[in-house]
Amino acid sequence: MKKYAFGVDVGGTTVKLGLFKTDGDLVEKWEIPTRTEEKGRYILADIAEELRAKVKSKNLSLSGDIEGTGMGVPGPVLEDGVVNTCVNLGWGVFNVAKELSQLLGDLPVRVGNDADVAALGEQWRGAGQGYQNLVMVTLGTGVGGGIILGGKILPGSSGAAGEIGHMLAKRDEKEPCNCGKYGCLEQYASATGIARLAKKKSLTWEKATTLKIQDTNSCKEVVDCAKAG
Repeated sequence: MKKYAFGVDVGGTTVKLGLFKTDGDLVEKWEIPTRTEEKGRYILADIAEELRAKVKSKNLSLSGDIEGTGMGVPGPVLEDGVVNTCVNLGWGVFNVAKELSQLLGDLPVRVGNDADVAALGEQWRGAGQGYQNLVMVTLGTGVGGGIILGGKILPGSSGAAGEIGHMLAKRDEKEPCNCGKYGCLEQYASATGIARLAKKKSLTWEKATTLKIQDTNSCKEVVDCAKAG
């Protein structure tokens, strides 16, 4: 049995990567920016380049030491690794697992919805150990949900069973979500949504504040300002 595997979490802002032992222990983690321009065409190539570089720096080989790569993406995924549209990445429908595998010399690649695989990871090595049924909510560029039922991921017929981010939360919203609809939950509860709402609200304040003065704000900056009063 090979000793190592890669884990990849593709977000709308950053791609988080990790080298793991096959028993789940983390060896090293790092991240790179997510290049979403031109409908996300560079994302998989960037990931493959990073993984190949890490293998080389550790004096390992893809074929001899790496069992495979597991990847989570922010959107519905079918069982064969076909992504059924990721609006925050600019992806349409295509076989992500097959394409990344080819970029890595036919290394086995498994792809799932990011919240689904995060929930599975929590059940295996995290807060969900010992539970056969659980729900996990993820907050980032968007909002996701993963459902574990009977110890297994519940994907739904279209791979979108836990995709709560695009549930209607506000009927009278005037600004569109990334998906093109209006009033989606992730317009208010995601990291980008919180930053957007805080900036919009700050424009109505009479006093000059950090949030009002800056052209752009991140969710972290909003939280830091809230903590500072």
